[in-house]
Amino acid sequence: MRPLLVSAALFLLIASCSTKHILEEDKPMIKPPPPVSVGIMRPVYERTEDFKTVHGIRIDDPYSWIRDLGPENERVRNIVREENLYSKDRMSDVKALKNKIYLEILSRIEEDDVSVPVMIDDYFYYSREVKGSEYPVYCRRKKSMDSVEEVVLDLNALAEDFEYLDLGLYRISPDHKHIAYSLDTEGDERYTLYIKDLSRNRIYARTFENVDDLEWAEKDDVFFYTVVNDNNRADKVFRHALGTDPRRDRMMYEEKDESFSVWINKSRSREYLFIGTGNKTTSEIHYLKSDDPMSFFELISPRIEGVEYYPDHRNGKFYFLTNDGGAYNFKIMRVGTDIPVKVLWKELIPHSSEVYLDDFDVFKDYLVLSEISDGRRRLRLLDFDTMTFKDIHRTDASSTVYPASNPMFDSSKFRYYYESMTEPYSVIDYDVTEGVMHILKTREVKDYDSSDYESELIFAKASDGEKIPVSVVYRRDKFRKGGSASLLLEAYGAYGDFFDPVFSASRLSLLDRGFVYAVAHVRGGIEKGKKWHDSGMLLNKKNTFTDFLSVAEHLINSGYTVSDKLVIKGGSAGGMLVGAVLNMRPDLFRSAVLEVPFLDVLNTMLDPTLHLTVAEYDEWGDPGKREYFDYIRSYCPYQNIKNQDYPDIFVTSGMNDPRIGYWEAIKWTAKVREYNTAATNVLLTISETGHGGASGRYDHYKEIAQKLSFILKSVGIEE
Repeated sequence: MRPLLVSAALFLLIASCSTKHILEEDKPMIKPPPPVSVGIMRPVYERTEDFKTVHGIRIDDPYSWIRDLGPENERVRNIVREENLYSKDRMSDVKALKNKIYLEILSRIEEDDVSVPVMIDDYFYYSREVKGSEYPVYCRRKKSMDSVEEVVLDLNALAEDFEYLDLGLYRISPDHKHIAYSLDTEGDERYTLYIKDLSRNRIYARTFENVDDLEWAEKDDVFFYTVVNDNNRADKVFRHALGTDPRRDRMMYEEKDESFSVWINKSRSREYLFIGTGNKTTSEIHYLKSDDPMSFFELISPRIEGVEYYPDHRNGKFYFLTNDGGAYNFKIMRVGTDIPVKVLWKELIPHSSEVYLDDFDVFKDYLVLSEISDGRRRLRLLDFDTMTFKDIHRTDASSTVYPASNPMFDSSKFRYYYESMTEPYSVIDYDVTEGVMHILKTREVKDYDSSDYESELIFAKASDGEKIPVSVVYRRDKFRKGGSASLLLEAYGAYGDFFDPVFSASRLSLLDRGFVYAVAHVRGGIEKGKKWHDSGMLLNKKNTFTDFLSVAEHLINSGYTVSDKLVIKGGSAGGMLVGAVLNMRPDLFRSAVLEVPFLDVLNTMLDPTLHLTVAEYDEWGDPGKREYFDYIRSYCPYQNIKNQDYPDIFVTSGMNDPRIGYWEAIKWTAKVREYNTAATNVLLTISETGHGGASGRYDHYKEIAQKLSFILKSVGIEE
């Protein structure tokens, strides 16, 4: 199985831009600030002449002092307060709409809810949410759901002393007597690990700082954990035995390569522990029998640049998902555990140029493949007895499937989720023996009828002729093609991620007001296989931006919307995409929302001391090399702002965001205002949280309501 850490490629997210580099002679035009209706003037920042010379080229950075002063500096804190006050002032006329949308969201959801229980050995584990509480309560019952409930972890009680709380790890010990869990109370993703004795309902006094990952051994109350260094890179693995001093824990592995991060996981069979280390293109795995935790890990195969492999175990064999041998869409190999050297690996499932193997799950009697082909997902099962394949679930237009929690190796049922842009998620068990599906739960959305809504999968032609998938959804009685409907277009397009077409209860507040919602599956993602990712990264990154523009133009030309009603939105890498296309074609859009975007990509990628910069070279290129420097400079959002009319813009950022520096959004916002020749709103809200925003569910809904009210106001809908 792929480790979750590999998608930590999501950490630094990317930008985009136009063509012109801002030089000393390209000064902004002198113009008055946009009028302010209520009386709070927009923040205006000091513009310095700071610059640096790279490859003989001058790089201006007039707002670098915002980063240099640091997050605790009084001037910086004043900026945060002023920006938040200004945004609140400019949005004051839709305060009632924001509150209305918030209440709409609450009216649709079940505030009291219980997850589908997952059976692990003799226990059923589940979580429940209580009306009025921000966080879930984690519980279990022994042998039957009719037995007495035991509260394992109540996050609401833990959150009483904190404004922010995020649960990281949640690992039950093999004997079910202890739980290891980690908490982030700042939003900076630096987690503290706690161990709780469930039999005594007591938390151990000793804690572990900066823990990233953990797995229990199957013997002697031993676990292994990874820690992050000062640069937030997981680089070490330690072994701990309960009852001993953590300061004496033995370091089992240290990764020196700054582009690599380490993780720890366990085979579903529970027989093996794996230490993995890797970056975005290369991995290396060490293994250990999980019932012999005091021994040492052994190497499976040494790292080879560009080769990835991810293991699991069954019946005396290791199974690998790998791209070895040019299998760019990945294949499955296996080898005996006694001598697992690569020369002995045998192919089980061959590489396909048409189907991307996104992940795999190994069980006692079968194997499940998560596959992607032509913009759609499917789950496929291989029966080890008959060596035949059968489809578990294929998706149709604008729907998706993905595995759920399946901890038991010998289970005859495979659990997964299904949802679409018109259907809330369902939890489904596929009975391998009977070959039938059993729907265990469908998320309830109050006063909602899916037949009122329509979803489509359409294709837009890129400038080079490539077909770009676009997922679209709207309310049937509110939308007429060829009219002037408002449309929200969103995209991500980076790190080989699939922007899944999923259901959103909050999105109904747009659809019910006549909005169309669309997702552009642009290059840089994985929707059409690894080559789709490759054609939107490194020296091909501009394809991501031009694809998005092609989709926008296609939606206009096909009668889904008009330019004056077209709103765009992107988070993280998608925020960078929005920053790029705003520089390229600001005339094409009515407004834009950028969530925790990384907008100063050139300066950040030139600074290897920043968190994960070195690890990002495989995705964006190293600007220390002239070829990549020139290319990144040509699209970097911060560097390519120029004198032109920008639409209404709403930006969010977090002071404790470890992935995107708080200064990125502040600098970009200030510079856009400086060069903007239109009297439009350029708003920025800065929270005290991290990359994911508010941690509590009600606070999260309020953040959504704020963004939706901005979107609606921008197209003239204020009720």
